[in-house]
Amino acid sequence: MSETTTEKPTADEGVHGERILLENLTKRYAGQDAAAVDSVTMEIPAGEIVMLVGPSGCGKTTTMKMINRLIEPTGGRIFIGDEDVTDTDADDLRRRIGYVIQGAGLFPHYTVGQNIAIVPKLLGWDKKRIAARVDELLELVNLESDQYRDRYPRELSGGQQQRVGVARALAADPPVLLMDEPFGAVDPITRQRLQDELMRLQEELRKTIVFVTHDFDEAVKVGDRIAILDVGSEIVQYDTPENILANPANEFVEGFVGHGATLKQLTLTRVRDVELHEAAVTTIGGDPAAAAETARSMGREWVIVLDDQQRPQRWVSVKDLQRPGALDKVARDQDLEVISRASTLNDALDQMLTSSHGVVVVTGRRNKYEGVVRVETIMEAMQSLQSAASSAAPVSSADAGDEGSAGSGAAQ
Repeated sequence: MSETTTEKPTADEGVHGERILLENLTKRYAGQDAAAVDSVTMEIPAGEIVMLVGPSGCGKTTTMKMINRLIEPTGGRIFIGDEDVTDTDADDLRRRIGYVIQGAGLFPHYTVGQNIAIVPKLLGWDKKRIAARVDELLELVNLESDQYRDRYPRELSGGQQQRVGVARALAADPPVLLMDEPFGAVDPITRQRLQDELMRLQEELRKTIVFVTHDFDEAVKVGDRIAILDVGSEIVQYDTPENILANPANEFVEGFVGHGATLKQLTLTRVRDVELHEAAVTTIGGDPAAAAETARSMGREWVIVLDDQQRPQRWVSVKDLQRPGALDKVARDQDLEVISRASTLNDALDQMLTSSHGVVVVTGRRNKYEGVVRVETIMEAMQSLQSAASSAAPVSSADAGDEGSAGSGAAQ
């Protein structure tokens, strides 16, 4: 039996999710001696992202799918909020829970708008309300509604399809979102951007998210808590990323942490935790001469051009600003290095390594410009982390077992 519980979190007006409680949840398949999921008890706090990590066949996906009853449990109970949903109508339950899978799973013969509208239609929303919700969600996941609403999935990139998949899962504003390796089928750069996008959305939406991944680095980056599972969904350790990196419960967990735990600490520091710097900025349709003068007064050679919603579009050099009408029409640079306040310093460093500006642009809600991160800031953070790691007292194996055991971080 695996067991870990948490105290119910204090009510928070900013939290739009509900806690999930699994009590002795079990799944046995006919003809198999061992249970696929063996009497798991755990509580997932409202408004948090909990990552389920473990080797292939450990039961992490089965555990998650039992929450929305895509797989029916053979024992145990499931609570969402204070409601026992174990025996409620499964179709009704699934309409109240968002679900995102690898590859988005969009219906190819439906447009983007029609895909997003599926659950609201099933719930009987009127056409005007559905149309407004589709447009709202496309803007939320950074896809222009006028540009993408009537496209078909085949006309989108993999990253764009995944964004639509997230929008569809959020269509009826569910309190709970289940994500089954959602970013596993895209390239590494797109994966990083989608992770950033999810964290940015979560800052705004505060849903309760259960996220299955095989990638421990992804779990450290995205999760508020990580549950490391072994065969039968045995919870070996359930804690915050910080505590798991600092105090792995046993050798099994150490295998997931791997080498470079100190470097992984850079993944725990968010852009919002460091000081942002100001760059020279202007807007589309602005005065090129004034923009150039602003840049020179700051000792800058480049200016960030923003649109009318304060979203960064591209860098323009002071030299190019000397051309008449240089700011009249400015197309967005699709390769512009941009991160969100929820991004990690590790992501910021990766972006800087491909940038020729020595800084990376930071955006907040709805992709509004907030400032830039400089390479000096990253280096100072790395030095601070290394100093903290070298001065930390070593933890004995006994202490690590006590402090980092399953459930140790769940009651915080």
